[in-house]
Amino acid sequence: MNKISIAVFPVAGMGTRFLPATKANPKEMLPIVDKPLIQYAVEEAVAAGIKELVFVTSSSKRAIEDHFDKNYELECELERKGKGELLAMVRNIVPADVSCVYVRQAEALGLGHAVLCAKSIVGDNPFAVILADDLMDNTNGGCLNQMVKLYEKTGSSLLGVEQVDPSETFKYGIVSSDPLEERTTQVHGIVEKPQPEDAPSTLAVVGRYILSSAIFGHLEHTGRGAGGEIQLTDAIAALLKDESVMTYEFEGRRYDCGSKLGYLQATVEYALQHPGLGDEFGAYLASRAG
Repeated sequence: MNKISIAVFPVAGMGTRFLPATKANPKEMLPIVDKPLIQYAVEEAVAAGIKELVFVTSSSKRAIEDHFDKNYELECELERKGKGELLAMVRNIVPADVSCVYVRQAEALGLGHAVLCAKSIVGDNPFAVILADDLMDNTNGGCLNQMVKLYEKTGSSLLGVEQVDPSETFKYGIVSSDPLEERTTQVHGIVEKPQPEDAPSTLAVVGRYILSSAIFGHLEHTGRGAGGEIQLTDAIAALLKDESVMTYEFEGRRYDCGSKLGYLQATVEYALQHPGLGDEFGAYLASRAG
């Protein structure tokens, strides 16, 4: 069985829910305290053993490439001023044994199309897909790390899931499935953003996938679905006819940073956990609550 060593990051979206902040700045570069969302996603991937990071970008996302590239002028300035800790931080945003690859999504045709753009790089390998909007805490090594370990046992494509309120099924891909072991189910159906009355369950896919390369063949033959886009959910539904797909209800908490409320919640929680900021920020919040 091939190991999961490649992760695809679809980051070409326009981030309209955060305008005007995202007019000139990618939403994936919005900071949670002192690190951008995309860096948290990359750190999760690296912790799971990923060695190749594939960013599916658009023409407006150069800031992401710059963030993970070297900045000689900044490094020289930090070195000159003797700021060794900051210099090490900047130099080690991506470990030396991890490579970054960038591919353009020429048209905004949805998540499925974005994943398909990575086909020539992924090849015949199984791979992960990470949506940076969904920020996962690092419980038990992180969500992707948990999923990679399960993949190594089962060899099955996996969907990261959590239970959502019935009124929110229209925001997610929703699965119908049968229970297996703890935290896992066997998928037999999946539908994109159903209304509550049509949803087969409240088990929602939340931005973490491990997929076999067979998904590319299905994406190539998937027509436009919900929203006029090529939906990854539709391709997964077709993949079910050929091979096993399982869900994994990860340990830890997800912050929906694609929404303003979720973004603010993540900012508060991560600020409280910050080693140099947490106590002072917690005291400030306590004073406001009083």
